[in-house]
Amino acid sequence: MNLFVRYNFGISVWVVLLLLALHSCHSETVSSNNIFHYNQSSGIPTLDPAFSKDQSIIWACNQLYNGLVQLDDSLNIKPSIANAWEITDSGKTYTFHLRNDVSFHNNKCFPKSTRTVTAYDFVYSLHRIIDPKTASPGAWIFNGKVDSLQPFAALDSFTFQIKLRQPFLPLMGILTMPYCSVVPKEAVTFYGLDFRANPVGTGPFQLKKWKEGVALILTKNEHYFEMSGSERLPFMDGIRVSFIADKKSEIMAFQRKQLDFMTDLDAGNIKTMLDEKGALREAFTSQFVMSKTPNLNTEYLGINLSDSNSTNPLTNKKIRQAINCGIDRKEILRYLRNGIGKPAENGFVPYGLPSFDGNNKIYTYNSDKASKLIQEAGYSANHPMPKITLYTNETYREVGLMVAKQLSKIGMDVKLEINPSSILREWMVKGKANFFRGSWIADYPDAESYYAVFYGKNTAPPNYTRFRNAEFDRIYEAALAESDISKRYELYHQLDKLIEVASPVVPLYYDEVLRFHHFHVQGLTPNALNLLNLKTVRLQ
Repeated sequence: MNLFVRYNFGISVWVVLLLLALHSCHSETVSSNNIFHYNQSSGIPTLDPAFSKDQSIIWACNQLYNGLVQLDDSLNIKPSIANAWEITDSGKTYTFHLRNDVSFHNNKCFPKSTRTVTAYDFVYSLHRIIDPKTASPGAWIFNGKVDSLQPFAALDSFTFQIKLRQPFLPLMGILTMPYCSVVPKEAVTFYGLDFRANPVGTGPFQLKKWKEGVALILTKNEHYFEMSGSERLPFMDGIRVSFIADKKSEIMAFQRKQLDFMTDLDAGNIKTMLDEKGALREAFTSQFVMSKTPNLNTEYLGINLSDSNSTNPLTNKKIRQAINCGIDRKEILRYLRNGIGKPAENGFVPYGLPSFDGNNKIYTYNSDKASKLIQEAGYSANHPMPKITLYTNETYREVGLMVAKQLSKIGMDVKLEINPSSILREWMVKGKANFFRGSWIADYPDAESYYAVFYGKNTAPPNYTRFRNAEFDRIYEAALAESDISKRYELYHQLDKLIEVASPVVPLYYDEVLRFHHFHVQGLTPNALNLLNLKTVRLQ
């Protein structure tokens, strides 16, 4: 899953004031004071959970939909619409028992405004994910895993079953993803392609109005099924999402309390708000709260291995290894991120997962080794390496420039090309970017989510590098069927070694979540997947 982007364009004072004035004006369309305001600088392209491939969509879908199961803030799997389940047939059959009191949001697509969710809705919703006509980017979560004849079945109105081809231990984690949300067939049929802007789910909030690029307004679902003690969730009357693209303008809106919550900082604002140790500067500690937690996100550089052009130096494994040796990850964090994050020296899988091996340093900075690898690849002063283009977006311009500077010290000429995130993502999917900056956030709390990026049977996404290795695929499949956790982790570490040797990626750093909220916001807790759970939040 690619991390949502944050733009940081220069903007004059009068434009900033105009944006804030517009923000205030649009806020007047919400009558209640019990409304949670946050900003989504990258915009939200769809509210259809079948296309929830990045964080902006996931955050919105988490408020609108439910699935069989869900994660708590400690990333434990908990009941949602399914209140019990069994795993049988040696791990190949999952049977879920559904609540009988869950209804879809009131909507004109239904003859009687709404109806109860049944097992047949889950059969439809999960089939929709793997249906080629849907073209869901989430099809990979089931493709090759579920039974080819009858993967999803309703045993009765409130008993739903999934059959697998072979045991796949991360399945429960996968089912917590927004892709697996339940949607009514009536709504998809009624709205057609416009279902993206007319979501009908079961979640704690439902759509009131969406003016794309201006504001998204969600209101409380008065008939939501979950309780907190004797109180029905959610506690707030609604949510208002704004779409201020400029980070400085977003920060100004937050400081003026026009936003209740803000996450992350771009490179231009980290030094302003945080000290050299990554703590909130004293000038801000009386204004709002900051939390910092591990984030299951790896920032990396990817290399397209499907390019067979002999003039492309990246087709040479030694050059890819040299890039991994020639980048000083600690310097990037020290100078560009004020120490936010950890250097990705232990592989593609970030710290925060139980399988992470903190003692196994895979990618360490060694310029001498990098230079030697370049020579072994056949390049020298008399035979210089062709220029390499690194594709990135505006948010990561400074990271790209530092990478280019570091690689120049070992004899590599790297040109930076800045593109809008949507264009960059399209090129990654189509294989048009041979060297690109990417990020991968765990879709569920298992390292398999990261190794799936390199599984040869996966296309892009998630396999943007087009990595193909028969030994990797064999070990990957063995790990998925291994019920002994320690043995499974041993197999994971063998995969790390294969990735290190082939070097289809250059892990840069493991991210950390920065969240900022005002003191009147209660119950907003962080988690390593950076999920936004607003159903239990109160505004004091």
